[in-house]
Amino acid sequence: MHDADIPLWELIRTAHVVSRGFHRVFAAAGLTPTQFGVLAELRDRERTGAPSPSQAELARVVLLRPQSVGELVTDLVGRELIRRDGPAGRGRRTGLVLTAAGSAALDRAWPLVEAFNAPSSTGLDDRRSAELVAMLRTVREHLAAVEE
Repeated sequence: MHDADIPLWELIRTAHVVSRGFHRVFAAAGLTPTQFGVLAELRDRERTGAPSPSQAELARVVLLRPQSVGELVTDLVGRELIRRDGPAGRGRRTGLVLTAAGSAALDRAWPLVEAFNAPSSTGLDDRRSAELVAMLRTVREHLAAVEE
């Protein structure tokens, strides 16, 4: 049996290579992949008028444990890339909002992300890229539903 015969193993192997590439991409923009994910989620919510997420909601969206997102949020607040939209405290829901500096960080990162996802980088044309995205979402959503 070849590795290609085991799709999820092939996915893991590919994810390692992609992860290394994204670490280089985001390092050039002064971010980590997870920081980028948080900032992008906050921008998406801002643009759609969705309410700002709590830390717990953010953890679910960016696929982190709630404990991990706490340190991440503290770092992003400290760097003034995001801010809390109310006073933090035990039992209080505090949303998180993108700042002008956070928006500027995203603006620096997006062209690098787009270049890394371009056909010349991935070897996929637009049609195959869309197929891959659809397949990956299906696998992720199915496996996440089975976990619950």
